[in-house]
Amino acid sequence: MPQYLLSFHGEMKMEDMPTDPEAIQAVMAQWGAWYESMGDALVNGGAPISHSSAIDSNGASDAPAQLTGFTIIDAADMGAATAIAQGCPVLPNGHTVQISECIDMGGDAPG
Repeated sequence: MPQYLLSFHGEMKMEDMPTDPEAIQAVMAQWGAWYESMGDALVNGGAPISHSSAIDSNGASDAPAQLTGFTIIDAADMGAATAIAQGCPVLPNGHTVQISECIDMGGDAPG
């Protein structure tokens, strides 16, 4: 079954992150419910991302787009992956979810 990278994009400032324990718990409950709704399709819950930088052949530069997090899922096809992504808790905050099919290169990754 193909794997899909769901990458979350938008403006996320650390000062916008909830600090109140009840607010943090509510956000975590949203994510937990989304993960639970995926069942066996969830491969890697991923993580939020705060600061980014980018490099190119000339050295370091600013990251071209704000990546705020990621999740990896199994899905039968792009339609199924999109259906799963539609439940992502970042969407009501004005963020977007990019859905990218991972290419199976065969075999295990080195490491």
